[in-house]
Amino acid sequence: MEYILYEQKGEYAILTINREKALNALNSQVLEEISTALDEINSDEVRVLIVTGAGAKAFVAGADIGEMSTLTKAEGEAFGKKGNDVFRRLETLPIPVIAAVNGFALGGGCELAMSCDIRLCSDNAVFGQPEAGLGITPGFGGTQRLARLVGAGMAKQLIYTARNIKAEEALRIGLVNAVYAQEELLPAAEKMASVIAKNAPIAVRNCKKAINDGLEASMDEAIVIEEKLFGDCFETEDQKYGMAFFLDKNKEKVKEPFKNC
Repeated sequence: MEYILYEQKGEYAILTINREKALNALNSQVLEEISTALDEINSDEVRVLIVTGAGAKAFVAGADIGEMSTLTKAEGEAFGKKGNDVFRRLETLPIPVIAAVNGFALGGGCELAMSCDIRLCSDNAVFGQPEAGLGITPGFGGTQRLARLVGAGMAKQLIYTARNIKAEEALRIGLVNAVYAQEELLPAAEKMASVIAKNAPIAVRNCKKAINDGLEASMDEAIVIEEKLFGDCFETEDQKYGMAFFLDKNKEKVKEPFKNC
């Protein structure tokens, strides 16, 4: 792949968008390569994925405006579908995904970050959906995910005004989980990934599915989703071992890693 770097580090992996000279802007090729990288994840080994951008200036500065500028209506819709399909794959990936947002996360970059489960950012991060200033709407899920994350009123304000916000405001409105100094961002994401990876993988995956599916259902339906995924954890080796260790009053043995089964 030309624009994607993928590195597995034990039980977590890092996917880096590596188009630094273009501030990691998303064109069709980058989107296709992200999809290819997701295909190659070994879910038996990788328990958490970190997504970041190359360099210190940008996570992803947006979709490639040069590519978009000449699109017809049909081509614009198709480009939106391509982005949405890739981001939806990321959002529904069975394992947790952490966005390490280093710098600009505008337009498609903000939408990419919102497709991840958890967003950590550097103190120089800038978020925004500037599409209305370019004569278009957000096209990779921005109108939908931003409203779900920060509320409809705040999402409408940010999208209608096409205003960018800095890291501290993103934290205040709930768009990101935490802000770090630039040099601390990736280590913090890796530390969080390591903590998550130590928990029972089937349980973590079922938690992700319960939250994601439940948010799209009524409360009565969501409770049933949770019940089924709760029940699905029982009779697994991880559940048996985890509870047996908890009930062992002597705790003579060091707790062993969960086995993904």
